Amino acid sequence: MLQDFLKDKKALFETGVSTELRAQENRRRVVVFAQGNLVQNVRVEESGVNARVRKNGLCGFSSSAECTGEMAEAVLKAATNNAKFMVNHVDKKAIVVPSITGGYVPYKREIIDTEQKRIIEKAKELDEYVAKSFPKLISRQVIYSEDSMDKVIYTSDFCDGHATSPRCYIYVYMTAESAEGKPVDMFRVFGGPGKFDDHFSDIEYIKPELEKQYNALMKKCEGVYAEAGLKTVILDGMMTGMLSHEAVGHTTEADLVRGGSVAGPCLNKQVASEKVTMIDFANEALGETAPLPVYIDDEGVAAKDAVIIKDGILTGYMNNRESAALYGVEPAGNARAWSFSDEPLIRMRNTAIIPGKDKLEDMIASVDDGYYLINSNNGQADLTGEFMFGVIEGYEIKNGKIGRAILDTTVMGVAFDMLKTVDMVSDKITWTSSGMCGKKQPMPVGMGGPALRCKITIGGR
Repeated sequence: MLQDFLKDKKALFETGVSTELRAQENRRRVVVFAQGNLVQNVRVEESGVNARVRKNGLCGFSSSAECTGEMAEAVLKAATNNAKFMVNHVDKKAIVVPSITGGYVPYKREIIDTEQKRIIEKAKELDEYVAKSFPKLISRQVIYSEDSMDKVIYTSDFCDGHATSPRCYIYVYMTAESAEGKPVDMFRVFGGPGKFDDHFSDIEYIKPELEKQYNALMKKCEGVYAEAGLKTVILDGMMTGMLSHEAVGHTTEADLVRGGSVAGPCLNKQVASEKVTMIDFANEALGETAPLPVYIDDEGVAAKDAVIIKDGILTGYMNNRESAALYGVEPAGNARAWSFSDEPLIRMRNTAIIPGKDKLEDMIASVDDGYYLINSNNGQADLTGEFMFGVIEGYEIKNGKIGRAILDTTVMGVAFDMLKTVDMVSDKITWTSSGMCGKKQPMPVGMGGPALRCKITIGGR
């Protein structure tokens, strides 16, 4: 755990300016077995300290990879001087950020430095199980991935805190051969927030899920191409999560709204069916801990939920302190930085459409001719809300029943148009915490949702 060497540096904060001081340590590990061979064994650590100072709405920033109290004083002085320089030399009408009474927000999860040898042995054990149990595979891959951020934050006019966010996962990729002799892929992810022993001290629970993965892969090997066109589909929770994050979430980040996103002129207007409510959850979601809980952001704001869409109406954006002041709202803790050398950007945390009242089986039964789309491996969207997502797992729906598996395809559309077609929302939510968002800086994110019945354009062969 990162030691707190910043507390006594608050005495050095200048009066009349807004100051943020942050020490941060990031860790990353990757172990990869491909066809039984250890092909990657990576461990990366970085740490440092930074300061950001606001004066008359203008910012000065400084950082260093030397994570010490002495360097904290140096970057604090440099950031203060940079802010004064900006005030004296930049002719810009800046937004003055208001202050609030702060408090202390402690960390919630412990970071444990698991021995690398244990990680390698567990990944090898799982690889050997896959090789022995599923002989029809033409290739396989087992990937262990772990990352964590440990941050100590002090501010002059918001909250102080110690925030940690460890998480670890095992990805299992299987490839088989279709009847046409072409490779067909399927993958699953296991793990979640927390340390290695929270998820992988015993991997017996993974083995039945691998059986399901293999069976789904065999069905996909016999699958058919989807029929292209506008179709009635059931988007399962992972697909809904991808849509919520990529096609809607990014358009409602206030910095991108100011940059011209489609959400700008849509505030307080209908952008979805009245059955759709979407929230960027901070640390609690629907009565449980959120997949990747955020308790304090990197501007020192105590995190709370940000409601984006309420009963189909776009009700707000995700903000940092500056944009919240611009729009006259309270910040909710969406300013996050990946590295000690990064300034915080407006980022999502755990973005999801909330469940409705429909049963998934009833939703499937209501479709005469359509598709049940379960999982995606990639997606992209732009600031118009236009999106395109890959579909790597799905099935036909014929006369209300699940039919043949479909081969890889794409879905596309414009988010605010497509969401208006939603007429059924399932009563259960599916979450994933393994996501990594790439907006200028990488950032761990959680996303999810219920199943949705809607109309969407699907690609064919």
